[in-house]
Amino acid sequence: MDVCLSYSYNMDDEIAKFIRRVNPPRVVIDNEVCKDVTVIKVDSANKHGILLEVVQVLTELNLTIKKAYISSDGGWFMDVFNVTDQDGNKVTDEIVLDYIRKSLGPDESSCFSPSMRSTIGVKQSVDYTVIELTGTDRPGLLSELCAVLMDLQCNVVNAEIWTHRAKAAAVLQVTDEETCSAITDPERLSKIRKLLGYVLTGGSSGRRFREPKTTVSSALDDTHTDRKLHQLMFADRDYDEWDNNVDDEDKCGRVVPDVDVSNLHDLDYSIVMIKCKDRPKLLFDTVFTLTDMKYVVSHASIDAEGPEAYQEYYIRHTDGSPVKSEAERQRVIKCLKAAIQRRVSEGLKLELCTSDRVGLLSDVTRIFRENSLTVTRAEVKTKGDKALNTFYVRDASGYQVDAKTIESIRQVIGQTILQVKGGNTDAKPSPQDSPTGFLFGVFKSRSFVNFGLIRS
Repeated sequence: MDVCLSYSYNMDDEIAKFIRRVNPPRVVIDNEVCKDVTVIKVDSANKHGILLEVVQVLTELNLTIKKAYISSDGGWFMDVFNVTDQDGNKVTDEIVLDYIRKSLGPDESSCFSPSMRSTIGVKQSVDYTVIELTGTDRPGLLSELCAVLMDLQCNVVNAEIWTHRAKAAAVLQVTDEETCSAITDPERLSKIRKLLGYVLTGGSSGRRFREPKTTVSSALDDTHTDRKLHQLMFADRDYDEWDNNVDDEDKCGRVVPDVDVSNLHDLDYSIVMIKCKDRPKLLFDTVFTLTDMKYVVSHASIDAEGPEAYQEYYIRHTDGSPVKSEAERQRVIKCLKAAIQRRVSEGLKLELCTSDRVGLLSDVTRIFRENSLTVTRAEVKTKGDKALNTFYVRDASGYQVDAKTIESIRQVIGQTILQVKGGNTDAKPSPQDSPTGFLFGVFKSRSFVNFGLIRS
């Protein structure tokens, strides 16, 4: 059986290589055609998931996608992206432009290559142990987890933590405190798993807490961190609590994205329309969700030139069918809303930059907890000997953080080490910015049906 599978995979690989030789991917980057944006055109043979790979390349370069037109019906994939850098300017850095050409072009290491792993932009490493966690969120949870890891002589090198609808998910990369390498001892890994699981249950053996999930592995996981966090949240069914009939604000006062799914019966497509506040990585989050749910994006139009983002997708299931039932339609809507909200940065943004040391994350999160702050999202990075951490915090009671509290924390940690970036990120829109007012009209003039690009 193994021989047959291997033969099948080798044949698929050879066929993909042959197609690439006959029809190599073509990438055109144009800085002249538009005044304020860089235009990136990508043409290649089509395959399932290729749109996600392209969007991931652009997203990981911190490029802002202002507009996009996507067509991948049949055997060919054609995309046009209007992008800027983080400062809103054209992309002129030759290193970045060359990376785009190599990553999306005919190079053997590009995302179109059959041998390319799905972790574009993520360096493979066996120098750390990967910990994946899901459980019920509560004030002080991150601080408790970090304290346990420090007691177990584990140093957190990189980490990303999301919270959404009383659920928490985290992917952490840790090393042994003494050797600065991955932890491989099975007994020690088992102990880490057991103690972290105990923290996630709140120290209770009762049944009032949902059963948490703790995965500890010294093996390399080739899944991109953002993808993994989405999958962890999805597996924990964070989308179940959405009520699609109440779509103004969620329980935390955040404006809920406007999502609608309808069928274009005469052409066997389902149309997904999304309107929400624009933010970094929004396109990645929606494209990933559709791809992970086994839908194929045949055509799409994206507009994020203003503060609001408008996305229109023409999708089919991988078996070629549109959305088949009302229950499936509601599930797609709920999952897309959850995917958009997971990364919404709720709270006050704090950035910490200082020399890295063992126990730093534990100390910082402990100070937050002692001052009644809860971390709603966090990104922990280590570059060389520097710790570059971003935290989104709010009062443990759910209110905005008092300025005196933040100033007190900065005095303890260091005024130059901990910086406040912006105000509360979840300000409600003014009455005229209705979340439902412009959803369908915005796409009418540039619908793919009107352009005649949709094929039955």
